[in-house]
Amino acid sequence: MERKKHLTTRADKSRIIGLLIASVLRSRFPHRTLISAISASLLLLFALFSVFVPSPTPPHAHNNVQVRSLLDAHQDSVFGVPASGGSCSHDLWSSTQSRLFSGCSNSGDNFAKANVKTDPDRYLLIATSGGLNQQRTGIIDAVVAAYLMNATLVVPELDHASFWKDTSNFSELFDTDWFITFLRNDVSVVKYLPNLDGKFVAPYTLRVPRKCTPKCYEDRVLPMLVRKRAVRLTKFDYRLANTLDEDLQKLRCRVNYHALKFTDSIQGMGRLLVERMRMKNKHFIALHLRFEPDMLAFSGCYYGGGEKEQKELGEIRKRWKNLHASNPDKVRRHGRCPLTPEEVGLMLRALGFGSDIDLYVASGEIYGGEKTLAPLKALFPNFHSKETLATKEELAQFVPFSSRMAALDFIVCDDSDVFVTNNNGNMAKILAGRRRYFGHKPTIRPNAKKLNQLFMKKNSMTWEEFASRVRTFQVGFIGEPNELRPGSGEFHENPSSCICQNSSSESGVETGGISYPQNQTPDNYESNKTKNWAEEQFTEEEVEWSEGECLHSKKQSRLKETKLDSFPLLISADQAELQEFFSD
Repeated sequence: MERKKHLTTRADKSRIIGLLIASVLRSRFPHRTLISAISASLLLLFALFSVFVPSPTPPHAHNNVQVRSLLDAHQDSVFGVPASGGSCSHDLWSSTQSRLFSGCSNSGDNFAKANVKTDPDRYLLIATSGGLNQQRTGIIDAVVAAYLMNATLVVPELDHASFWKDTSNFSELFDTDWFITFLRNDVSVVKYLPNLDGKFVAPYTLRVPRKCTPKCYEDRVLPMLVRKRAVRLTKFDYRLANTLDEDLQKLRCRVNYHALKFTDSIQGMGRLLVERMRMKNKHFIALHLRFEPDMLAFSGCYYGGGEKEQKELGEIRKRWKNLHASNPDKVRRHGRCPLTPEEVGLMLRALGFGSDIDLYVASGEIYGGEKTLAPLKALFPNFHSKETLATKEELAQFVPFSSRMAALDFIVCDDSDVFVTNNNGNMAKILAGRRRYFGHKPTIRPNAKKLNQLFMKKNSMTWEEFASRVRTFQVGFIGEPNELRPGSGEFHENPSSCICQNSSSESGVETGGISYPQNQTPDNYESNKTKNWAEEQFTEEEVEWSEGECLHSKKQSRLKETKLDSFPLLISADQAELQEFFSD
């Protein structure tokens, strides 16, 4: 019908133009026969031109047309992606049994206090490396290293020279006074290296191996610290062993989950973004898409973009001189490639999330731009980012600094009802561990190894079959308690030493198992987040996911204040090999 209307309109315009031309010609030429012939010819030409030249489409309509066509293609195909997530007895927005667990990172009775063990003649300085979350791991481990060597820690230096080129210092990202005060019972922390014996002493610089054990620090660093009095450790990221004794692991948790707090300006903007998401819907998903060109280049993956893609990503890949030539098919088969935005969307729909869901996407520049994002936006039209939620004026103070922008995404992802990570990088690991510590909020990690094979065959199966397989493959990858073996993986992702199970009568510990320093309280963001989780009441009996429709979760026994590692694993044998990828 619309096509006929367009043709009729064009024909009418052509007739009018033809009549005008004929009128002009009549006033100039006496030979009416010739005039009529010319007019008829012109009229015929204009009619043909109107039929074969398409009417212009407004520029802003292109994206909408593309999204509609993608939706129609999905719904008209045999695959048939539905708009709704379907019915599911399981609550998609909370982890089963999560109310039985809480963070417990208080120090033990035999953990020596800073005022007793700190040597006044030893100062440890560290220079972190990488982006925001990689530097965060260095800061956490620096506190533990200072404790091991009975040293005073100087507030860490942040990396200004890496790929991100961020000039922010510690106090521009984190609340320095809170950091020092909170840790005063564990480690003495000062803002600057003081003069020693009335004069400045240049710190001795060295670098320790990766995953350096406490014995390694005792042998390599402590002798120089005793002799030089001040030591500076460079490129400090993952320079401490993953596995430590329980008291040291708990110290890591106190630093990570309580002492490191973003500045008031960052937290204020982060809370504002969360509030604006909450105004749109009761629940929301945060997705760390991680589909930037540098990520794809580093991974060595290939996404069907032909010679252009291979050339573009190949050039970026040259930044890392030590990377070996990759085999894209092998890398993808082993689950080491991020899912495409469309694949992430299909996975979420299969898990039960409908098109009415509000989706916050934390990401930098997406490889392929809007064309790559279009299928995800078609599946989840309520698509948001910090740039769409805030004005340019509100973000102006953060935009020049990549770490501060990353911190805003960190806050929104941390406070989301469901967090989805598309890779297992530093931000994904730290947020996964943090969400476990503060109540096991759902954190979905794609089982990329299994899903990759499924996506390759999706057009040969019905949606129901595809969705059922996705749900099966994702068991053990949605943030439930005991998904990971105690001690497996990187500690920040799986802080099992810092998580205890409560009795059935307890609903959690409001401070995450922490005794705060005298006259100090955590900021509203921290306390409200923990308190809201602790006060959450489950009025209905937990219902397991059926194999046909929803994920399956085994019931766990309720034991009071039992360590997490004493509970049965919720992981099948065929998933063990994937644990290798998620471990160090």
